[in-house]
Amino acid sequence: MIKKSKTLSVDINRSHQLKYLIYLPKDYLTKKYPLVLFLHGAGERGINLKDIEIHGLPKLVKNGKKFPFIIIAPQCPLNLWWSDPLPVDLLSKLVNDIVMKYGIHINNVFCTGLSMGGYGTLALSIKNPKLFSAIIPICGGMDIKNFFDILNLKDLPIWLFHGDKDEVIPLENSQNIYDVLKPVNKHIKLTVYKGVDHNSWDKAYDDDELYRWMLSHKKDSNFGSQSEAVFL
Repeated sequence: MIKKSKTLSVDINRSHQLKYLIYLPKDYLTKKYPLVLFLHGAGERGINLKDIEIHGLPKLVKNGKKFPFIIIAPQCPLNLWWSDPLPVDLLSKLVNDIVMKYGIHINNVFCTGLSMGGYGTLALSIKNPKLFSAIIPICGGMDIKNFFDILNLKDLPIWLFHGDKDEVIPLENSQNIYDVLKPVNKHIKLTVYKGVDHNSWDKAYDDDELYRWMLSHKKDSNFGSQSEAVFL
């Protein structure tokens, strides 16, 4: 895949910038691909884009894995969290800009994130429930303020992942989201890894079924999958 470093400049009351990496399949100029937004954890905040490649999808690409989609991996500033209002607005702008620039079909846009990025995935989706066709928050959770709007996610396919030994962000964070949404969202799934601590993302992103499930969803054809909780 082709890696490029980019900067999004946005004027929201005052000028803000969001640096990001974009990973493009080699034939992206002649073929249309889906788009996946990847949100890193708190430890990768800052100004060095190389830090984004420590975990998750960017790490896999760096190690040679090829994906059938475009990946954008922005970097959160040190003093912010992905679930804060400003980053949520910046991420919305970034996704829309990439969709327009690369001619991506609106039904082929997805989001995933780990730890703080899991929080950001859910916060962004609550604010923009029609932005993505499916989301995959890993070892994340939801700020209390967002629980008031959690039903915004009732029609969105969601696959939650968590380790049952996670002491950084306890399993109950994902479990509570699953329990609240399960009665109204038939497209929600929860996978719990037994004996796994905070790093549940390595097991999740190493599983090709994650990508098959994600890419199977389109905004106008979200049916057939059922709510389920799986303990592995």
